[in-house]
Amino acid sequence: MIDPFEPTLVRRCEDKPVLSFGLSSYGYDIRLSPNDFRIFRHIPGTVVDPKNFNPANVEREDLKEDEHGRYFILPAHSYGLGVAMEYLDVPDYITVLCIGKSTYARVGCIANLTPAEAGWKGHLTLEFSNASHADIRIYAGEGVVQLLFFEGEPCKTTYATRSGKYQNQRPEVTLPRV
Repeated sequence: MIDPFEPTLVRRCEDKPVLSFGLSSYGYDIRLSPNDFRIFRHIPGTVVDPKNFNPANVEREDLKEDEHGRYFILPAHSYGLGVAMEYLDVPDYITVLCIGKSTYARVGCIANLTPAEAGWKGHLTLEFSNASHADIRIYAGEGVVQLLFFEGEPCKTTYATRSGKYQNQRPEVTLPRV
């Protein structure tokens, strides 16, 4: 269901502390890919329209690196889109809810994530809002959100069988579609 899968909660890599990722008590902490992060920029006179989305409203953010790790900068009071490193293949009897990690929430970074419905496959596009007055680092290759799994009876109509518009997302940010 998750690839790559880390069977333990990882808190250190190469003897350096990281924001935890992998299997947790009742969920799984996924990582932010270093390959694609985009930030919404204010373009005077434009309105962001989810039915007619203009890709010019977002621009790629450069990956940075220092002794603390690789990261993207999410400017104060802005909104960004990233993508999960892990590929999900959700069975037809599971729905996945994504919630933000407390470490990011405590610095003003709010994860606004939608569920991965039964039958969904792909790399999740991750949405982040910076509610603080300061820029925030979001670390790539480290835990950014937790997945919680809910089991039920198999769905009569899965995300796959109804041809959901965000099915089979690639390992890059997927912009709004109608």
